[in-house]
Amino acid sequence: MTTTRTGQTGPTSSTTPGAATSSAPSGATPPTAATTQSQPHTTAGRLRSALRRLTSSDAELEAEDLRSESTRLGGTTVSELPDRAPAVVCGTIRTTTLRPRAGTPALVAEVYDGTGVLTVVWLGRRTIAGIEAGRRIRVRGRVAQRDGRPVVFNPRYELLPPAAE
Repeated sequence: MTTTRTGQTGPTSSTTPGAATSSAPSGATPPTAATTQSQPHTTAGRLRSALRRLTSSDAELEAEDLRSESTRLGGTTVSELPDRAPAVVCGTIRTTTLRPRAGTPALVAEVYDGTGVLTVVWLGRRTIAGIEAGRRIRVRGRVAQRDGRPVVFNPRYELLPPAAE
């Protein structure tokens, strides 16, 4: 799976305080904020959105929905997780595995939020009721890096209701 992030921003400009910055002819009314902002609910905007939904793969649409849901629930995206700092991640459990670590059982789950995968490990646990593939979850804990991937050990968690279809 390849994740591409772009950090492109539009051109910026700065002006000196008190300097005139009008390009309209004298006597003309300057544009208001309402007329200069793009209108997302125009016919062209709806057509563009419908076309994007028709041409995008199911995985891309699912990832977009998970990203927006994670942000709405107050989570940090996996792609932006700080190392060695507490974080909250909301997503869907993709897999659960029982892996012994140094002779102690460990339940491992992969939580996907649309931007990446967070590995969650509960040490000393073989099963946890409700922790199963396909379940939505909010995880709170200190993020560590293991083999270049974000991991949270023994997090606090909250099982979330299924997403509205």
